[in-house]
Amino acid sequence: MPRPTDHELFDLGDVVLQGGATLRGAQLAYKTYGTLNAEKSNVIVHPTWYSAWHDANEWSVGPGMACDPDKYFIVMPNQLNNGLSTSPSNTPPPYDGPNFPHVTFYDQVEVQHRLLTQKWGIESVELVLGSSMGAGQTYQWAVSHPEMVKRAAPIVGSSVTSEHNQVFLKSLRAALTADPVFDGGRYSPDALPTVGLRAFARIYAGWGLSQAFYWQREYRTLGFSSLEDFLVGFWEGYWLDERDPNDLLGMLWTWEHGDVGKTPGFDGDTEAALRSIRCPLLAMPAKTDLYFPPEDEVWASQFIPNGEVRVIPTIYGHFAGLGQNPADNEFIDRALTELLARPA
Repeated sequence: MPRPTDHELFDLGDVVLQGGATLRGAQLAYKTYGTLNAEKSNVIVHPTWYSAWHDANEWSVGPGMACDPDKYFIVMPNQLNNGLSTSPSNTPPPYDGPNFPHVTFYDQVEVQHRLLTQKWGIESVELVLGSSMGAGQTYQWAVSHPEMVKRAAPIVGSSVTSEHNQVFLKSLRAALTADPVFDGGRYSPDALPTVGLRAFARIYAGWGLSQAFYWQREYRTLGFSSLEDFLVGFWEGYWLDERDPNDLLGMLWTWEHGDVGKTPGFDGDTEAALRSIRCPLLAMPAKTDLYFPPEDEVWASQFIPNGEVRVIPTIYGHFAGLGQNPADNEFIDRALTELLARPA
């Protein structure tokens, strides 16, 4: 999938990150769908997932769907580090490449909040939804701005990154950085660490989809003739397509350290942060997700006053929430439609 060019850029100016560094002249890339009404009361926010650009979320938007652009003003912000917004790959020294500072979910949501409030004067959001890292940002929105978020729907993601999930992320980092060409992140843009990226892809292939997906050879439904064809054509092809390794590592750090308890004011108390969520929150984990199993969301939901968990019955694992399977997409859309119909 080629890098999209249909986004706009919002000038953030200087952004002081949670870790203390200042990104100067930062920009947030975004795309909108639909029209903001006069009351500014029809807003949906849909952040991006790991490595994705805004166009990867477009499966969720359409006439007659929950995220209907004829009814709602849908804002898709590209997270910092994803290559369109300010990222290691497009930042000049001294914060270029491997020198780019760490970004938290709290940081991601704060710059998105600035976009909504400073550009359009938006004071309330009908729904925040997101998949995977987008789900982490959804939880963060509900914790950081409870006065603003009326409903939240984190999909195949969590409020805190589990240690088992961290094992996966650490293996990705190890594979990518082991390539000699990586050179501590000082590789040439014309000579990317493709050996490391291919190893990265092979690890991802075993975690992103379920055992049942492979047992049933469901990759044939996606147009791949064999397991090897799928591993090369789908997985390696994706990571070799305009993904910058330092950008990937930046987003990976954000994911690995995800925890709403780290929001200022909660002193690391994840349960207290979850209890502070005011809005109805519908979590949709996938039954076969190896990153974010349903148990993670059941645990979180017990602390959320208006929390609910609805499990996606699927063999697509984590990819059930990324628009890959029509049946999963329909399940999610029905749930979102019901959530939007509820009183805020």
